[in-house]
Amino acid sequence: MSKTTKTDTVTIMVDGLALEAKAGQTVLEACRNADIHVPTLCADPRLAPYGACRLCIVEIEGVRGYPTSCTTVVSDGMNVTTRSEALFDLRKTVVELLLSDHKMDCLTCESAGACALQDVAYEHGVKSSPFVGEKHKVDVTENNPAIIRDLEKCIMCGRCVRICEQVEGPSVYGFTGRGFDSLPNTPFGVQMLENGCETCGQCVSTCPTGALRPRMSEGKGRTWEKTYTDTTCSYCAVGCTITLEAKDGKLVGASAPLGKGVNNGNLCVKGRYGYDYVNHPDRLTTPLIRRDGKLEPASWDEALDYVADRLREIRDEHGPDAIGGRGACRSTNEENYLLQKFIRAAIGTNNIDNSARL
Repeated sequence: MSKTTKTDTVTIMVDGLALEAKAGQTVLEACRNADIHVPTLCADPRLAPYGACRLCIVEIEGVRGYPTSCTTVVSDGMNVTTRSEALFDLRKTVVELLLSDHKMDCLTCESAGACALQDVAYEHGVKSSPFVGEKHKVDVTENNPAIIRDLEKCIMCGRCVRICEQVEGPSVYGFTGRGFDSLPNTPFGVQMLENGCETCGQCVSTCPTGALRPRMSEGKGRTWEKTYTDTTCSYCAVGCTITLEAKDGKLVGASAPLGKGVNNGNLCVKGRYGYDYVNHPDRLTTPLIRRDGKLEPASWDEALDYVADRLREIRDEHGPDAIGGRGACRSTNEENYLLQKFIRAAIGTNNIDNSARL
């Protein structure tokens, strides 16, 4: 007997607007689902609520102080205010404190135009910080081939630490030091590759500032100079959604959009950094047929006819088991199905394999 279930919902008031929210949702999730803007730096929908940056504070009737909306669960009849003069002033102070220990090279920063800290500073009219004092001094010494770590731009949101632990798994990062000296770093400050880093770039994808950046894209175009195209990653049959970044007709970066596709913003090292073959000068752009020991360009019709003739000759002379097929991990499930069907039905052999496990 089938059993139907109904999702429990609650009704809350947000800035005078009645909203329906799922029981167990946070106030921030309910606001985002209703397109109500609440500024935040440490929140990522892929990660568990954290409440570190304090920018998403709200006012809740009957609740003392200013709770963080990302860690506060909705309850029926809750009355929430997301915009008030007091909230604006408190959030502005938070931004000023963050900028007091932040490298101010926004004019040349690779993340300019895609920096969440830059956005909230603009939103709250913060042009400089009134707080003066010591700043972190950390050399950019990371030798990772794909990731640049510039910890002088870190705002201690913890997103890199949490995504490496909660989503990817290796837990390369952790908070080291105490007080002012605390930073997200590897144990004993060793290089990332010496600490089990998979070079997936998940930390780069969640970093809200320029503290973590893709090395391969450095100096190859500002965010507003690029064109962005959503497509499907071709490296395996999972079919992750990726966004290809191009400038002047060449690929200069790859990322994954949040909330789209089976991967929801996540990518492996191949999907995020394995795009350089597209512009490689040695990439084949036309079929080649070996004639008199030399590879020469050919049309697709000519190449396919040649392959069909040779397969037929080999099968007729040596038998079907002299032929085998190997599927590619970068092919779709449908393409690999057609290959095995061709090998079994047309050629007549079960010599079929696939490189998807490599």
